[in-house]
Amino acid sequence: MKLAEAKATLSELVARVRGQHERVTITVHGEPAAVLMAVDDLASMEETIEILSDPETVGRLIASDAELARGEIVTRHLPNMK
Repeated sequence: MKLAEAKATLSELVARVRGQHERVTITVHGEPAAVLMAVDDLASMEETIEILSDPETVGRLIASDAELARGEIVTRHLPNMK
């Protein structure tokens, strides 16, 4: 979306990215310059990057996926939380 169009419709764009979890790329002179996205979506993306940046955590995720594929499922009952 061109910068001029984004400026003219900023309120609507913010409502759209918040409500529909869209990302809008804003261009300047036809080149991508910025992205408008919901704060919650950014936080989620940053958390995912942090998790995937930790080799130990990634190793545990891979091992868990392999266990699940082999049918090695462990069920745990958690205490009721109120």
